Amino acid sequence: MYKKLFSAQAVAALVLAPLAALSAPPIFVTATVAPSGRTVTIPQRAVEVAPNVFDLGAAIDPASGGPVQGYMIVHRRAGHAKGGTQSGGNASTKCYAYIARGTKWRIAEPWTVNPANTRGLAGEFVVSTLASSVAKWEDAADGITGNGIGENILGNGSATSSALSADTAAPDGKNEVYFADIADIGVIAATIVWYNRLAKTLVEWDQVYDDVSYDWSAAGEAGKFDFENIATHELGHSVGMGDLYTSSCTEETMYGYADFGETKKQTLNTGDIAGVNALY
Repeated sequence: MYKKLFSAQAVAALVLAPLAALSAPPIFVTATVAPSGRTVTIPQRAVEVAPNVFDLGAAIDPASGGPVQGYMIVHRRAGHAKGGTQSGGNASTKCYAYIARGTKWRIAEPWTVNPANTRGLAGEFVVSTLASSVAKWEDAADGITGNGIGENILGNGSATSSALSADTAAPDGKNEVYFADIADIGVIAATIVWYNRLAKTLVEWDQVYDDVSYDWSAAGEAGKFDFENIATHELGHSVGMGDLYTSSCTEETMYGYADFGETKKQTLNTGDIAGVNALY
């Protein structure tokens, strides 16, 4: 389902604090893009167990040596809906759901992004937007936004010029984000998560953003997907949140569909905040 990784030829390494308000101003180098020709696909064995959620099967976590389960969650454009109800293991009338009930990060781990893309998004913008979007979920973990109190859930981020790879067969101990061609029609982005079912612990997440089928914007432009809008949604999956598909939950960041020019997912809504607070 996924095709063509892209690698950057110049991006400065950087480390970001989990809460943007506490981090020092980073220094960036603009990335350039060269197609690598590598491909990433959803394995044929993967089964769609809920709308837009594919079970990747069981594997072994290299860090702990324990058994883990993988899911790939795809984010479709409005108009390419496949129907269904809330995904992720528990439907909620309170406008939040989880990938797997009670499953979350127990220890914060670092993540890496290759910000190179074919749509003109500056590397510094991509990295800082991911960091600030992580901070939104972490800030909301105490049930109140904007008070500077929360949880360190996803750890620090760094940029790289190396090619990254989404792990669909087994986790590799790295949380990776990059742009690529997603072959499936209507898919904007995808997040892969691996978790220990018995310990209810998330152990890895990877993300892919389609920059071949779709154009991207830093300012909610018509005919383009707003990167902050989509990234904030995808990072909800990274912390353990599931998609929503009910008509009463369309204003939530975790609503399962998005469209061009949309920016409402940039800000966590009541259900998003209640959900991450109940989880952490």
